[in-house]
Parts: sequence; structure tokens; C-alpha cells
Amino acid sequence: MAPFYAAKPDNVLKRAEELVAQGQEAAALQALNEVILSKRSRSSPLNVMEPMMLKYIELCVNLRQGRMVKEGLHQYRNIAQNTSVNSIEIIINKLLELSEQKVAEARAKADLIAVESIDDLEASETPESIMLSTVSGEQNKDRTDRAVVTPWLKFLWEVYRTVLDLLRNNARLETLYHTVSNNAFTFCLTYARKTEFRRLCEILRNHFQNVSKYSHQPHSINLNDPETLQQYLEVRFNQLNAAVELELWQEAFKSVEDIYTLLTTSKRPPKPAMMANYYSKLTKIFMVSENYLFHSAAWNKFSTIERAINKNLADDEQSRMASVVLLSALAIPIITTTKTRPGYVEADEHRMLKLNRLSMLMGLPQHPTRTGLLKEALNKNILARVRPEIRDLYNILEVQFHPLSICKKINPIMTKLSEDPELVKYVRPLHQVILTRLLQQLSQVYTTVKLDFVLKLASFPSPYNYDAATIEKFIMNGCKRGELNIRIDHVSQSLIFETDLFASPKSTVTEGKQLQSSPSDLMRTQLSRLGVSLHAVVQMIDPSIKEAAIKSKQEAVERAISGAEKEHQETLARKNTIEHRKEVVETELARLEKIAAQEKAAAAQKKADAEKKRVEEELRRREDERLQRVKEEIQRDQAKRIAEEISLKTGLELKPEEIEGSDVKALLDLKVSRLQTEQREMNDRLKSINKRLDHTERAFRKEEIPLLHKDYEKQQKADLAYYEAARKAELIAAKTQHAKGMELKKRLNRILGDYTTYKQRLESEHREAIDAQRREIEAIIEKEKKERIALYRATKEEIAKARKAEEAERLRREEEEERLRAENEKKEAEKQARLAKAREEEEEFAKKRDEIARKQAEKEAEIERKLASKPVGATYVSPGARGSGSPLPRSGGAYVPPSRRTTGQTASSEAPKEDVWRRGGSRPSGDSGSGSGSGAGSGSPLPRSGGAYVPPSRRTAGQSAGSDAPREDVWRRRGQ
Repeated sequence: MAPFYAAKPDNVLKRAEELVAQGQEAAALQALNEVILSKRSRSSPLNVMEPMMLKYIELCVNLRQGRMVKEGLHQYRNIAQNTSVNSIEIIINKLLELSEQKVAEARAKADLIAVESIDDLEASETPESIMLSTVSGEQNKDRTDRAVVTPWLKFLWEVYRTVLDLLRNNARLETLYHTVSNNAFTFCLTYARKTEFRRLCEILRNHFQNVSKYSHQPHSINLNDPETLQQYLEVRFNQLNAAVELELWQEAFKSVEDIYTLLTTSKRPPKPAMMANYYSKLTKIFMVSENYLFHSAAWNKFSTIERAINKNLADDEQSRMASVVLLSALAIPIITTTKTRPGYVEADEHRMLKLNRLSMLMGLPQHPTRTGLLKEALNKNILARVRPEIRDLYNILEVQFHPLSICKKINPIMTKLSEDPELVKYVRPLHQVILTRLLQQLSQVYTTVKLDFVLKLASFPSPYNYDAATIEKFIMNGCKRGELNIRIDHVSQSLIFETDLFASPKSTVTEGKQLQSSPSDLMRTQLSRLGVSLHAVVQMIDPSIKEAAIKSKQEAVERAISGAEKEHQETLARKNTIEHRKEVVETELARLEKIAAQEKAAAAQKKADAEKKRVEEELRRREDERLQRVKEEIQRDQAKRIAEEISLKTGLELKPEEIEGSDVKALLDLKVSRLQTEQREMNDRLKSINKRLDHTERAFRKEEIPLLHKDYEKQQKADLAYYEAARKAELIAAKTQHAKGMELKKRLNRILGDYTTYKQRLESEHREAIDAQRREIEAIIEKEKKERIALYRATKEEIAKARKAEEAERLRREEEEERLRAENEKKEAEKQARLAKAREEEEEFAKKRDEIARKQAEKEAEIERKLASKPVGATYVSPGARGSGSPLPRSGGAYVPPSRRTTGQTASSEAPKEDVWRRGGSRPSGDSGSGSGSGAGSGSPLPRSGGAYVPPSRRTAGQSAGSDAPREDVWRRRGQ
């Protein structure tokens, strides 16, 4: 058992320092470990425990005791976390500093060992290294690192894991936790530890998941705090950067998901620089996974944020960024090459879930498409900033239609892109897009083409060239995806572009330039085209429909303008009301949360104080009892030890009951008395022994003196002989070496002149070669300058010509539009003039008809007036009868209606026409001057009409006067 004074921390620290000074570090560490892990250390003050803990950490690091470090840190955290967090930070920083220092020293030592192990710097391989390399594949440096550096790396990694586990889910140690996490990322980057990085990410992810689980505990992490979330975001961004630098793309994607979770949780918007870094890393992740669609979307987001952050971005940087954005959108494959087969519900659901997940991580409201990304890029006027060859590539792929020369035009552009290390990664997907456009454009022009012809058109430089098997596989994949409708005839070695009239429309097919509509488009849009034509015909027949539509549109616009201000004011008032209500609700919620937090904190504090007081009382009581037991045990042990010493030293045997009943002081007195007696006896014996030994020693020395003189003389003679021999050998060796040197000098003097001449000749040749090379380089530089100046001027002239041609084309289009507008206006004016003239003719014709009707009515009224003034019984003689000169037969009888006539009385077509008028009788209908009327010619009674006269302008189709229709003159008797 350790002595009593070792239980005090001060004494233990001094004892440990003494042991360290004597080289017993393991014993010192064990002593400190017993005191730190004991229960009595919990009541020790921190100013005593902190120096002891620092020494404990130093010894643990020197001895690489990771388990003891973990035990000591957990114990010290429990002691100091309620009183001094700074003390814990000091201990942990000291631990990390010492561990990293040891790793650096180990690396320096390994490098020194690797350098010192090389005996001959000119010898690349030694026989020993060759034999060892056949057995082991490791090199000397690897073996040295494994023996020297690897143990310290393991210890440093264990320290990081221990510290992170110690600091997790503790709001008071939150800042230190994030600092250690960043240091761990730096460790993984410095030493390229990919496995440890994966484990570190998993550890941090588990710690974050446990935050909500332990949120009810005191001093837990509050994720509603913006500062806390900001610190977590910074750590996750460092994790993302480290994962990308280590090329651990799965961990990088998981880090992106963690960042998105934190962004959705945070109430504070993230910094634009952080989001730019976020999308920048996403571009690399999607490029590695060959997801070109979301890679382009990430580049689009990154460029937007980057331009918003850096207002004064250089033109070269803007051109580079715009070129990458447009090129990444163009490189999106039109025909997907996923492994799953389309048409399966599980595959489609999995694909939609994946797209939803990626769109959510990108912050997009819907899935991106190739057409949408290109339109968004063009809306930002990105074509004005991209490189010329990329602008030409866009025009060839998306604007122009040239299936027979598309590859020849694009090959020079692909060669330039292959030379750029940043854009070379888009070359292979661009070749797939080019092949797709080639097949789509060929399908609009040809029905059948030879496979050799397609191979000739799709000629790309190596290693991007396609053979027949590759093109066939590509076509089959496009047909399987529904993007192409091609059948391969292996007998005739040809491609047949089939046409399905009822094929569903594909957005990818209609992306590029179309020469003509496909039969399926015509079949699908025939009803809509018919509707458009009918609508145009209706507007041409009845212009009032168009006028009414224009009028209703104007009225709607006027109503909208008149009510816009009122609606705006109502919207503002509603917005203010909503904002006010939100502020009131948020204030109330904040107040309630604050009150609840205060009550919770007060209750927790009260509970903690009570628990602390109870624990302190319990600890004090237990400590008192333990001290009493220890005191009694120490007294018993001391009594037993004193009794044993008495029995061993004096031979006096004490009984157990005497030991139990005796006092320690009495036993000590008994021991002292017995020891004093023994001491006196021992002194007497020693005196007699000393006298006897003195006489013996004196006799030995007297006999030794003459022998020493003889030995000294013998040693002198041997040393002199050795010296003479060594001197003579050294002189002989020096003379021999001098003779060899003089002989070598004579031999070298004979070739000194030749050596000097050869040296001068070599120097002159080298000087001439260097001068010639310098002149050649200067000539090449001058030539390159001239070529670049000429190229610049030619490019400038081409740009000027292109701009001039564009300006001329724009003026021509404006003139053409102006001419078409003038022709349309002229046609519209002529049409209006024709319509006005027709209306005037119709009005004039109506006036003439009304005038004729008025005259006819006046004439009939005059006839009726004359008939009314004629005497009763007079016979009316028609003008035709009077005009013929023959007398009319007189009839004395009254007029007999046709219905009451007999057969003899029936009028024939050759009998003379008689118009008999009697007062009060009826008048037959017919024209008085014509015998071809229907009533007069047949003798049948004429129909009576009770209606008034209808003028010609108001007659219906059945009442219109014509050459073949009978004319009706309506007569009414007087008084009716």
C-alpha cells in the first residue's frame, strides 16, 4: 500500500516529478492515475487538479496511453464542467498540441532515418535492398514510416476520437467541439487518411442525430439558436471541402445532404459565399457521377451567385464561367443512358424519387431540363460572353440544320476543347449529343440511308470515333428510350427511319432545328389547325367579332387600370395586416418560449442545486466515514507492522490480543527500547571486528608495495615499445603515400595542356550552341508575335464583317417588315373602300325601290279614288279591251262567282275578259293592263288579303318581286 502522504494531490505531483526525473515515467503515471480516478479527487480544488492533470496528460502522450487519457479526461470533465470550462479547454488544447508535436517529431525522425540509411548517394539500389524488395513490396521509406510514424498517427487519431466523444452534446463545450472537428479534418487532409475521414464523418453525423434525443438534458445543444446552427454549417462546409479534396465523393454527397438539412432548419439565411462553395462542390460531385443534367444546373446556380458576390469580376473570368455554363448545358445527353429499363413502375418511381431528392438539394422548385437550362442561359445574355468556338458550337447544334456537314464543322471546335484541361471533360458527352442531332436531322430528310453513309458522316477524331457496333448500340438505346424511331436492316446494311402517325410527342426531338413537321405532328395538330383556319374565316366573314373582341379587351384593360390602384392599396393593407399579425404572434410565441425557458431553467437550476447539495452532504458523510475507517485501518496496520518488526528484529513474539489491545505509542516505545538494546550490543561487536580488520589490511598493504613498483616498470617498457613500433609504421605509410601522390602528379602534368585545350574548346562550343539556341528562340518568338498579331487582326476583321452583315440583315428585315406592313394597310384600306361603296350602292338601290313603291302606292290610291267616284251599275272596261276596238259583250245579269258557276258559265282561255263591278261587290285581283295574271286568266277567284301594303325594301324572300312571281295588289272596299 502507498504511504499516507501520497493521497494528497500536492504530494502526488511532487512524487511524480521525482519519478520522472529518475526515468520512471510509468510509475509516475500510475500514481497520478490512482489519484485522479479516486473519488476523493472530486472534492479537490481546480487550482490543484489542473497542474496535476497537465502532468498526467504529458505522461500519457509520452507513453502513448490512449485508454488512460480517456479515463482521466472523463473524470476531469465531470469535476470541472460545472465550475470552469476554460480549464477543460486548456487541458484538451495541451493534449492536442503534445500529440501533434509528437507526430511531427516522428515524421522528422523518419525522414532523417531514411536519409542516413543511404550509404552511397550514387548507387540507386544496393544488393540488400534488392533482396529485401523481392520479399516485401515496401520501400525503405514506407517501412521506416510504419515503424516510427504510424504508432503516433494511431495515437493522434485515438486522441481526436476521445476528445470528440468527450465534448459532444454539451452547449458549454460547443465551440471547442467544432474547433477539434476542424482540426480532425486537417489531420485527415494532411496525412491523406481516407478511412479515418469516413469514420470521422460518421461520428459527427451520429453526434448530430443524438442532439434531439438528449435535448431534455441540462446544457444540451439548442438547434434553434442561429449561432449554433451557423457553427454546425461551417463545420459541415469544411467537411465537404475535405471530402472533395480527398476525392471521397460518397462522403461529399452525404455532407451535402447534411448541409441541406441544416439550411432547412436554420432561420437565418446562409452567406452567399457559403452557398457559392456549396454549388461549386456540387458541380464536382455531379461530374464524377456523370449526372450532366444536375451538373449543369449546379453550374448555373454557382455562376449566378458568383456574379452577385463579385460585381467587379474580370472579363476573362466571366468569359470562362459563361463558357462552362453554356457548354455544360450543351453536354447534357439528349438520350439517357441509365441502366434501368423504361416502362417499369419500380424504375420510374425510383427515378422520380432520385430526381426529387436532387432537385431538393439544389433548391429547385421542379426538375431541371436541358431545354430549360439552355433558355435560362440565353435569357441571361450568356452568348455575348462565351468564347467564340462555344458560340459556334451552340449555333451548329441548336440553331442550324445541316445533317451532311455537322460533324465536319464541329470537329475543329472539339479539337480546341480537348486542348483545354477544364473543358476536356465535356468532349465525350458532346459527341453523344452530336450523334443524336445527326440521326434526328437525317430522319427529317431521308427515309432510308446506308450505314456506311452514316459512319462517314459521324467521323470523329480518335479516341472519340464511332464504329458500326457502337452506333447500332446507340440507336437501339434511343429506340428503347422512345427518342428515336429507326429500324436497322442488316441484309442491306441500311437504316430505315420509320414514321408512327400516332407517336407521342417527345420534347427532345423538338429541341433542335426542324426542317418540316413530322407526320405525327401533322396528325396530332390537325384539329387545332382546322380550328385556327375556321376562326380566321369567321373573323373575315363577320369583322364585328374581331371588333367586339378588341372592344372587350380594351374595356377589360380599362377596368384593370381603374381598379389597379385600389387593388394595390387593398393588397398593401392586407400585407400590413398580415405582417402585424405575424409580428404579434411571433412576439407572443417568443414571450411564451422565453417564459417557458425561464421556468424550465429555474426548475432545472433548483433541482440541480438540491441535487448538488444532497450529493455534497452525502459525499461529506461518506468521506468522514471513509476517513475514520482509513484511520483505524492505518492504526491497525501500523500496530501489526511494529509488532512484526519487533518480532523480526528482537525475537520478541507478541500475541494477537496484545497487539489489538495495545496502543501504537506503547508498541513504538517497546520497539525503541528493544532496538536500543540491540544497537548497543551491535556496537560492541563492531568495535572488536574493526580492530581485527585494521591489522589484517595493514599487513596486506605492506606486502603489496614492492609488487606495485615491479609492475609499474614492466608497464613503462611495454608502452615504450608500442610507441616506437607505431611511430615507425606511420612514417613508412606516409612516405609511401607521398611517393604515390608525386607519381600521380607527374602523370597528370603530361595531360594538363590537352585538358586545358579541350576545356576551352568545350566552353566555346557550348557558348556558340547557347547563342545559336538563343537566336533561334528569339526568331521563333518574333515569328509567333507576328502570327498572333496577324491572327488578332484577321479575327478583328472577321468580327467586323460579321457585325456588318448582321446589321445589314437587320436593316433588310426591318425594311421587309415595313413593306409588308404597308401592303397590309393598303389592302385593308381597299377592303374598307369596297365595303363602303357596296353599302352606298345598297342604300341607293333601297331608295329607288322605296321611290317606286311610293309612286305605285300613289297610283293605286288614284285608281281607288276614281273607282269610288264612279256611279253604281256602271261597267268597267279594261284598257286592253278598249284598246282593241271591238265592243265588249254586255251582260244584264249580275256577277256570278266561279264557285257557283255552271259548266256553261265557265270562262275559257279564249273568251273575252269581263270585269264586272258592282257597288258592294268584290273586285278580282290582277293587273288591269295584262291578261296573263293567274286569277284573270283562269277565271278562278283571287285570294283576298287583309294586310297592308308591304314596300319592296321590307319584303321577305317570298315577297320579293320577280319576273316569274305573280304580283298581288291588295284592294280594300270602302269603309273596311
